[in-house]
Amino acid sequence: MKKYKNPDKSEWPKILSRPTQTFDALEPIADEVFEKVQNEGDQALRTYTQKFDGVAITDFKVLEEEILEATDLVSEDLKQAISLAKNNIERFHSAQKTGKTALETMPGVSCWQEKRPIQKVGLYIPGGTAPLFSTILMLAVPAKIAGCEEIVLCTPPNKNGAIHPAILYTAQLCGVTQIFKVGGIQAIAGMTFGTESIPSVYKIFGPGNQYVTVAKQLATKYGVAIDMPAGPSELLVVADDSAEAAFVASDLLSQAEHGTDSQVVLVSTSEQLLDAVGKEVGIQLEALPRKAIAKRAIENSRLILVENNQVAVDIINEYGPEHYIVCVADEDFYIQNTINAGSVFIGNYTPESAGDYASGTNHTLPTNGYAKQYSGVNLDSFMKSMTFQKISKEGILGIGKAVELMAEAEGLQAHKNAVTLRLDSLKNQ
Repeated sequence: MKKYKNPDKSEWPKILSRPTQTFDALEPIADEVFEKVQNEGDQALRTYTQKFDGVAITDFKVLEEEILEATDLVSEDLKQAISLAKNNIERFHSAQKTGKTALETMPGVSCWQEKRPIQKVGLYIPGGTAPLFSTILMLAVPAKIAGCEEIVLCTPPNKNGAIHPAILYTAQLCGVTQIFKVGGIQAIAGMTFGTESIPSVYKIFGPGNQYVTVAKQLATKYGVAIDMPAGPSELLVVADDSAEAAFVASDLLSQAEHGTDSQVVLVSTSEQLLDAVGKEVGIQLEALPRKAIAKRAIENSRLILVENNQVAVDIINEYGPEHYIVCVADEDFYIQNTINAGSVFIGNYTPESAGDYASGTNHTLPTNGYAKQYSGVNLDSFMKSMTFQKISKEGILGIGKAVELMAEAEGLQAHKNAVTLRLDSLKNQ
């Protein structure tokens, strides 16, 4: 990990840059795949699945017998762990339900807001170097609570054309309605346009690599909404001498092992802690099965020494981390002054991996600085707010003149007439 000592503010953008390719560099590839899938449907999916995943798929839809077989392959211990996580995620997201908001803005003018589920949602579950069945819990559970009628899941097949048993087991447990063996850009395109196999959806959720991120952004050009631009995983830890160096190092590595394009950052007012964590990272890295992946991610990562807590907070808000761990003596200062972060983990005994799996919060979060303007996935992500109004005779008499004047001032005579006709009818009663 490269170390920086009290860098000047002018250097921050370069130091905090992510190791990602630009949208412009990847868009031509995504455009080509989208065009092929739009025009050729399943045949294009087969072509790109063979090209990118190295496997020939005839039927993309996962059959009931495959799910039953997968269920038998998942250990009871893992099933219990998934059940515990599912229960916590259900409890936290169910608590986010809100009722109707109603108000009489003036006598006879009633306005209210109610929420409705998005009918058709698509879930993208990465399955390349790691089968992220935990992401199904994070997406399908709130989708089910929200009342989404159709929950479509796409995930890439392995070299044998199969899906990891834990993904299939978790999907059926959480109420996913259809599962398809297709990944990458072609999966996003399939859910955008619909093919002979895959239905089109109204909104697409889920993390992925840089190609999936670009594909999701491209989907918005075709009228499909997305949760957020969620790309390669990242973590920022702020720590001082009250932190356990071994714990901090383990947290940094837990994100680094996600992928070679992941990034982890440690910000501290203590050079002693930075050095201790750097050593621990080297020691713990050697024991990891995914050492090669984590090592490359660590090369993208940073150790940043700062003068004081205020400078630390300024850097954190500039970076806008996806995951953000606070291990300092003055927790309140950081919690109150951090405004840009996807999800926050506080204290020595709150590893980011707890939120990734089972504490109850959602792990589908904005990356690449998008925490400055996006929220992580929550119950409202699967719902729309609809407004209603009802105006009585008394109400139209009270509001009508103002509407007439405003419509006339904008030169919209038909708007004015819609009110005038009603007012005139009441005068004649």
